Amino acid sequence: MQSGSLTVVGTGIRFTQMTMESQEAIKTAGKVLYLVADPLSAAWIRELNPTAESLHLFYEDGKDRGITYKQMVDRILDEVRKGQEVCAAFYGHPGIFVNPSHEAIKLAREEGFTANMLAAVSAEDCLFADLGIDPSVDGCQTFEATDFLVFKRQFDTTSSLIIWQIGCVGDLTFNPHPSDPSGINVLVDYLLEHYSPSHPAILYQSNVLPICKPIIRYLTLAEIREATINQITTLYIYPKARRPVDEKHLSKLGLVQKVFA
Repeated sequence: MQSGSLTVVGTGIRFTQMTMESQEAIKTAGKVLYLVADPLSAAWIRELNPTAESLHLFYEDGKDRGITYKQMVDRILDEVRKGQEVCAAFYGHPGIFVNPSHEAIKLAREEGFTANMLAAVSAEDCLFADLGIDPSVDGCQTFEATDFLVFKRQFDTTSSLIIWQIGCVGDLTFNPHPSDPSGINVLVDYLLEHYSPSHPAILYQSNVLPICKPIIRYLTLAEIREATINQITTLYIYPKARRPVDEKHLSKLGLVQKVFA
């Protein structure tokens, strides 16, 4: 193994959710590179380690996100190749909706460096807590909005459905401003092939600061077209009626149906 190393951590959705393990990784690193969503998290990281440098400078309005992510990976690997013990810190969970984290770890390992990722609190974790949803009850499916449409993902309407980044569906660039609503209409049209217009849903946005509350709006699928949606809005769709019990498997497992009533 070469002398440089990479540890990728997550800061949680709020900086108060950063684990002790992640804090220690940031504190003891020879170089810290970070990408977070709020100034308090950035300030906390810089306080933990004065070498901390933001990766946000690679974002530009209208710039392809693929190019931005590659530049972030290159910056991270530059420090690793110098022999530094690098810590890359990302907003939320570093393995969920964070392309540069996975790519940096992959390349670092291919080049013979030690690289690992530490788990953290994700937006999905916050969603389950804020909405009071247990994904084990009816099952849960989760998709990114553009991927969901482009690949026409198949899903089970009797399980919960979570669709991420609906505010930038169809937009592969960095665009901090409200997107063209035509993408939302395409998404709703596809959903209405499987649900009724009156089917219940939630528009959700976790709170970044501890003093704020999450944004939770209960509405129907038909009402989504006229709703206020931003780049980090998540769509949660309630499951339809529970799927009938399969008698064959019930028998094989030695179970009785009343347990699943």
